[in-house]
Amino acid sequence: MFARLEAPLPAQLRIAIGFTSSGRRSRNIGECWDNQCSEDRHFEIFIRPDLSESKDLMPMQIAAVLGHELVHAAVGVAAGHGKEFRRVARGIGLVGPMAATTAGPEFETAMRPILEGAGPLPHGRLQPATGASSHSNRRKKHYSRQIKCVCRNCGYTVYTTPKWLDAAGAPLCPKHDRMSIATHNPD
Repeated sequence: MFARLEAPLPAQLRIAIGFTSSGRRSRNIGECWDNQCSEDRHFEIFIRPDLSESKDLMPMQIAAVLGHELVHAAVGVAAGHGKEFRRVARGIGLVGPMAATTAGPEFETAMRPILEGAGPLPHGRLQPATGASSHSNRRKKHYSRQIKCVCRNCGYTVYTTPKWLDAAGAPLCPKHDRMSIATHNPD
């Protein structure tokens, strides 16, 4: 398909199912890295492992995402979603806005025999479940440089920095005397 459009695919190309550079919370479902970014000069394509379409549509959706990213590799990542990208994307049957193409009827017709011949995708969708844990879905603990100071009498609370504690001491409660340093979070 690409050769017919005079946009041949590069010989050095890798495709992986994995999170894009923006991580799991990103809306990007695919990404093509320019070969200039790769130490061994390969174009690197990533397709998200947690695409949420139905199992029946998943192989075609992944084929369309892969097709979109292959267009980037064929025309050069620097071309963006411009005129040359549009020419090749439409030429292989992708439709819709160029930044978010989907499989059109021509693309589906061309891909159906390939997908049937390839068999099931050797991958299971990742669906983070409630209570499930992975390194990527744990939130980092936030440490603040602010130090909590509390009035022992009324509970009035303020936060200040170590600089001001060193320079002026603990702050004063508007109704009472000097406040107590309640917590100190290390960097």
